[in-house]
Amino acid sequence: MLGKKLVAWCGGPEAVFREKKRQLEKIPGIGQQTLSNILQQTVLKRAEEEIEFLQKKQFQALFYLDKAYPKRLQHCADSPMMLYFNGNTDLNAERCIGVVGTRSATEYGKQLCEQLAEELRSESVLVVSGLAYGIDTAAHRASLKHGLPTVGVLAHGLDRVYPYVNRSLAERMTEQGGLLTEFMNGAIPDRENFPKRNRIVAGMVDALIVVESARRGGALITADIANSYNRDVFAFPGRAGDVYSSGCNYLIRTNRAALIESASDLRYALGWDNKKGMAPVQTRLFRDFSPEETQVVEAFAGEQEAGIDDIMLRSGLTASKLAGVLLALEFDAVILALPGKKYRLLA
Repeated sequence: MLGKKLVAWCGGPEAVFREKKRQLEKIPGIGQQTLSNILQQTVLKRAEEEIEFLQKKQFQALFYLDKAYPKRLQHCADSPMMLYFNGNTDLNAERCIGVVGTRSATEYGKQLCEQLAEELRSESVLVVSGLAYGIDTAAHRASLKHGLPTVGVLAHGLDRVYPYVNRSLAERMTEQGGLLTEFMNGAIPDRENFPKRNRIVAGMVDALIVVESARRGGALITADIANSYNRDVFAFPGRAGDVYSSGCNYLIRTNRAALIESASDLRYALGWDNKKGMAPVQTRLFRDFSPEETQVVEAFAGEQEAGIDDIMLRSGLTASKLAGVLLALEFDAVILALPGKKYRLLA
């Protein structure tokens, strides 16, 4: 969030490194280490190394305001500022689901993944998972088999594949989907990276499906994150007493997930059966502004462009609050950030 706040405050990523120290010190939440890294521009050297790596491998770098950046994820408060992608699919597919579950998948769980992919092959659905052992692997393989694009979200850089046994699967996915991560090359799959990976899976989908899970584990964490993002969460039920169905049964019992038994249930719940052939609606045309957003829009005072100082003065918002509101409005293409800490009203 600090990176986004810096960009919103300064008016763009390049402007951050041109800003004077006394202005940077005014930004809420900026620490001395971050300030030092900006002023000494040490982060730029690391960025140059990453650019060289991406260009050599022909991978994509997706800034959070780029059109190719996953729009669903973009609206999440803790979405990554940068993503790195190796693949050839549209991350903003009209229909996108996440499939997660235990690393110790049973035949029942694998069959459910196979059944789901087969039943969805006519829907052009993008299937997202984490390329882990078990259900993740089964979901990716079933998607490839039935012609569905599938994306694996990684907990490390694009210079490696973890687990290594999925290397050939990952290569196939780059031809029919891709690999996505927020981590630069050289980053290893440390334990703390997996929850970060899970939030990306939860944030970039319309719905999350838990196939099999024990009472505790990464799949339930991902389901909790998806619920916090107001995503639809579904779970396949299992027999009472089965260890790797206990998590799914718990989600259903506590109303954290809706019960599904087939893709037909998913279609019905998401309204896909009623939307075939309909063009996607630009939801921002019907967007309701919050009171703070209304204050910011009105702060333009009938002008097309305004500086951040004028907006702050007229809106009466604090610097930290204003940065978040400006970011949300920019996400929805209501305003456009310009050089010199100015903004243009588009709506």
